[in-house]
Amino acid sequence: MDLITSTEALASACERLARHPFVTVDTEFLRETTFWPKLCVVQVASPEEAIIIDALAEGLDLDPLYRLMADHKVMKVFHAGRQDIEIIWHQARLIPHPVFDTQVAAMVLGYGDSVSYDQLVQRVTGHAIDKSSRFTDWSRRPLSQAQLTYAVADVTHLRDIFLKLTADLDARGRGEWVGEEMRVLTSPATYEQSPDTAWERLKSRVRKPRELAVLVEVAAWREREAQTRDMPRGRIVKDEVIAEIAVQAPQTPEKLAELRSLPKGFERSRFGEAVLEAVRKGVARDPKTLPRIERDKPLPNGASATVELLKVLLRMTAEQNAVAAKVIATTDDLERIAVDDAADVPAMQGWRRELFGERALALKAGRLALAVDKGRVVAVERD
Repeated sequence: MDLITSTEALASACERLARHPFVTVDTEFLRETTFWPKLCVVQVASPEEAIIIDALAEGLDLDPLYRLMADHKVMKVFHAGRQDIEIIWHQARLIPHPVFDTQVAAMVLGYGDSVSYDQLVQRVTGHAIDKSSRFTDWSRRPLSQAQLTYAVADVTHLRDIFLKLTADLDARGRGEWVGEEMRVLTSPATYEQSPDTAWERLKSRVRKPRELAVLVEVAAWREREAQTRDMPRGRIVKDEVIAEIAVQAPQTPEKLAELRSLPKGFERSRFGEAVLEAVRKGVARDPKTLPRIERDKPLPNGASATVELLKVLLRMTAEQNAVAAKVIATTDDLERIAVDDAADVPAMQGWRRELFGERALALKAGRLALAVDKGRVVAVERD
């Protein structure tokens, strides 16, 4: 294990790492007080060595690392890598490619839904990982020996997991299944945080066009403010406050001051002025320019029972094929299949359709029945 603190050492290490067909990658970062994650440590391992990069070392240029991440000849292996990839995207505006996510592969191979790294290490290698350093302050220097030991374990065990899972995928012909999931993980759209769509993350049940217009404008203002100031969204204005503002649509400081969810004096602050401007902009917005909200429609009579049958079929299919049910279909998929044989959902496409979708349609059509045989649910073909 080498601790890298200089650009020269990093360039030399990355040159060595690039000679191998794959590297394992993990990051340690802080995000409690910022909008953008503060990268503190990067761990990378090849089959022959492991390095820990002090991303906060004075004068260190991470460009050699990013060149490695962009090297198409080297597979980059992560576990639950979405946040790690988001950091690289934000720092260098590049998506590592190609990538392999062991959490996704583990679900495809039946290790369970969203299996954690330490659980996977235990099941694949038999080792137990000391997680006591996980939530330590990774921005403090010097890094402790316990932190370094923890950090390197996150990529050294990952090598064994990668080799085991890829061998299993090849043996069971499921490599393409994981490849489909990787397309989402490597899409820049997955990591874009546009102010125009910030309202979508809010769990507000606005009903009227004016409420939606105000919600869209105030959420966009907060997103721009949070990104520019590098502050958590909630430190600008909390989600529930935006929801209340959307309903009440206050257009004067006096009306804004009447909202009990805002601190006293907020209406006279710079933030208060900006919120009022966003509200006015929302109120004046043409309803035709608003995004459409897909309302949850109640299921037709009888469809709920069909959904329950599909859930049983899904669980049976997942168990028989050693695949996490979550990877095959979601509850939303099942509800849409229940009312529409041509539902445009992932469960009705590609390998999912072959594994589950066709059987779901057969069950609906009465060509397939479910029965219990020796305590287990089985599918029975019907003429």
